[in-house]
Amino acid sequence: MAGRVLAGGRQLGREPPGARGLTGLAGATLKSSYDAVVIGAGHNGLVAASYLQQAGFDTAVVERRHVVGGAAITEEIVPGFKFSRASYVLSLLRPQIYKDLELKKFGLKLYPRDPYSFNPLPSDGSVSRPPPSLLLGLDMQENQRSIAWFSARDAKAYAEYVQLMEKLAWAVEPLIDAPPPDVPGFHGGPLGSRLRAAKSFLPALSCVRRLGKDLPKFYELLTAPTTKILDRWFESEPLKATLATDSVIGAMVSPRTPGSGYVLLHHVMGELEGVKGMWAYVEGGMGAVSTCMAKCAISRGASIFTEAEVQQVLVDGTGRSTGVVLCGGTEVRSKVVLSNATPHVTFTQLTPQDALPADFLREVSQIDYTSPVTKINVAVDRLPNFLAAPTERAGQAMAHHRCSIHLNTWDMACLDRGYHEALQGAPSTRPMMELCIPSALDPTLAPPGSHVVSLFTQYTPYLLAGGRAWTQADREAYGDRVFDCIEEYAPGFKSSVIGREILTPADLEREFGLTGGNIFHGAMSLDQLYFTRPVASHVSYRSPVRGLYLCGSGAHPGGGVMGSAGRNGALVAVADCKRR
Repeated sequence: MAGRVLAGGRQLGREPPGARGLTGLAGATLKSSYDAVVIGAGHNGLVAASYLQQAGFDTAVVERRHVVGGAAITEEIVPGFKFSRASYVLSLLRPQIYKDLELKKFGLKLYPRDPYSFNPLPSDGSVSRPPPSLLLGLDMQENQRSIAWFSARDAKAYAEYVQLMEKLAWAVEPLIDAPPPDVPGFHGGPLGSRLRAAKSFLPALSCVRRLGKDLPKFYELLTAPTTKILDRWFESEPLKATLATDSVIGAMVSPRTPGSGYVLLHHVMGELEGVKGMWAYVEGGMGAVSTCMAKCAISRGASIFTEAEVQQVLVDGTGRSTGVVLCGGTEVRSKVVLSNATPHVTFTQLTPQDALPADFLREVSQIDYTSPVTKINVAVDRLPNFLAAPTERAGQAMAHHRCSIHLNTWDMACLDRGYHEALQGAPSTRPMMELCIPSALDPTLAPPGSHVVSLFTQYTPYLLAGGRAWTQADREAYGDRVFDCIEEYAPGFKSSVIGREILTPADLEREFGLTGGNIFHGAMSLDQLYFTRPVASHVSYRSPVRGLYLCGSGAHPGGGVMGSAGRNGALVAVADCKRR
């Protein structure tokens, strides 16, 4: 329960959920065998279950925690306040999955955010005028007016920049929605297998065709530091820093790190209900996304069991997975097993080590899970009042309250400083923050007049200097530092706080099974993408154990609430079974 703290340091406890035995959601009873077992009811596991069941596979999902959703959950950690404890905003969910799972039919309601980004600058001490700020949204003319306050040249360049980024994101879509090419299958095996493998290269060819003459620009974006890309386009630091946050968020990299540009692209791939670039809050918090996915899977016949932790994947003498053993000894047999856990958990904790090649285990041990993220969830009794955009009427949300509010992002150098501090084992002295107030749009999350505040902060190391684990005092000190920074932008914030929860990288690992606290199930660096995700010797969701697949963010295409890994992993497993 570390990290759950009310104002003043009082622990906020929660009674452990009552044991449900082997009775699942919607009254399902655990059977001794299924066609497929999915480990973990995170969003990718739930997506996989729906596609497996649709293909005729009798499917069971077994989840360690008492609630479905993995990191996409809603929990009431302060009485009366409902928090998206980890993941907190929706955009990257693939349109095909959104449609196939009929999420709107199952009750998903979105609150689109427009504008979507607000970057207030610190006060210079002047009382005669408010500090400047940058507000960005879907209206290009409004964006250009906001940017022009800092640079008329940048305002003109911004439209062209967005156009290019949108084209690159569109070009990459075929890669996101399909497994990586089957390179081993193309170079060996019978002719039929080689022909099937050849077809797996078609999405990559489609991507190249879409890129056309912009292929060199795409390659540069993949390999260059974000600073190089943005310095070429713009001159104003607040704009560059605002854009640069998307290249480092969730990643232990600096904007000066080569290859950081891909994460920038990863975060502009979003689309909701046909609107490119739309980001939205979900009514009821991110747990509502998972709940709707679970309803879809159940409606198709899948069974979902919470408080059903997997102890081990069963592997027979021929090297094939035959099911799982739950903690407590219950065996569940299945033709295939799909793991939504991280590759580290799947292959070093759940799979018998003698069933895996030593070279593969060595590759798995080298996956980078470094995380810079500390998530802070806060209950407040009023909206923050920012010096850069004073509240017009007390208690009434303004446009910027509905945005992602970027703090301590006045230039790219401040992001780089925070990164280097964390490398030395020290939390950033001026943490980069993305502050969101979903209750400014969704009134179901907090009592009238009060609000929930989500703080996605970095840079913070997994272990402090000297290899020391975080103590509760360390968490509190960091939380106080973050709140002191917010106070500079919005005086009175600290006095509005009712309660808070502080989740360091180690806490995110413990609570949600995110190895290293990494929200992407592994760093999104170029050496851990596409052909090499999770490792170079095994892609396309398959593992060295026949019948054991990955379906989580540790597989292609990586992290975010996308659902692609769940869908693709399920379709690969189904196709393999049909070819047996």
